[in-house]
Amino acid sequence: MIFRQLFDSVSGTYSYLLASRAGGEALILDPVLEKADRYCKLLQELDLRLVKAVDTHLHADHVTGLAELRDRTQCITIMGEQSKADVVSMRVSDGDKVTIEGLCLDAIYTPGHTDDSYSYLMGDRVFTGDTLLIRGTGRTDFQNGSARAQYDSIFNRLLKLPDETMVFPAHDYKGDTVSTIGEEKRYNPRLQVKSIDDYVELMNNLNLPNPKLMDVVVPANMHVGLHQDELAKEGLSLTARDAIASLGRPDILLVDLRETGERAKHGTLAGALHAPYPGICATLQPGGMLREVAAATGRRVVFFCAFGERSAMAVAAAKKAGLANTAHIEGGIDAWKKAGGPVVMG
Repeated sequence: MIFRQLFDSVSGTYSYLLASRAGGEALILDPVLEKADRYCKLLQELDLRLVKAVDTHLHADHVTGLAELRDRTQCITIMGEQSKADVVSMRVSDGDKVTIEGLCLDAIYTPGHTDDSYSYLMGDRVFTGDTLLIRGTGRTDFQNGSARAQYDSIFNRLLKLPDETMVFPAHDYKGDTVSTIGEEKRYNPRLQVKSIDDYVELMNNLNLPNPKLMDVVVPANMHVGLHQDELAKEGLSLTARDAIASLGRPDILLVDLRETGERAKHGTLAGALHAPYPGICATLQPGGMLREVAAATGRRVVFFCAFGERSAMAVAAAKKAGLANTAHIEGGIDAWKKAGGPVVMG
């Protein structure tokens, strides 16, 4: 496995680059905008293809690198379903799995620092975001934070993991890089409380100043979505209502870009072909499935995904590959459902 812990000294942020092998797919956790060049250089050096970028929560002390990495690499962006970010490619909930080639992360909803905080468990290690820090815990006094929720997240979720589980947080300000669940149980001063009320009292009396750039960073991090209006101007998108009206038309081929787990959880559209987004470029090349189906039938390929990001990137990839007769559904299946469109489960 390839594992890199990367540090931004300005915000004290740790980002993590994961891959199962050289030459394979990669995932990055909690990227920082200013470090995007470094990430891309490292990806090139290790011969990795970034397919997913994940934020553990909506950060208040640095601008996320999610949008920049998506624009540079066409990767999938991921946050929790509670996030106030305008658009990301995928939204996970507790118990969902985030997978790339050879690796799987289990999403654990751990609110408290913010109401959209997630941790991610991968085998012998857990990425705790700002929920559980090394010898500390994330503050709970803004972004719908809750000391009570954080106590539950830490004591009833994270501390139930095996003691030898390595803890990799999203921040550290003292130079520590890794801990374990067992260490934190024994030595984390904030975890030596006798009750939830003691913890709430402790957290409510920290009296910390707000992050210096909070008023700029939080709004920026809430607007990371890929702008889809240009495709509409070019006639390369359908509104959800237009897409519903065209359902069943013989000249349209619906293509679902989501992963199998998303389809099982949220349903799909009748007659849609399944072509997961990470393999889209191969299917659009000469000899690729979508390229051949479109050529043989003359049908217009209409991509859709969860919220419209992956489908918008698929239209751009199709144009680049010379396949012009494509479009996507604005806002994805989320917009489709809100417009009353029928969904097939199972």
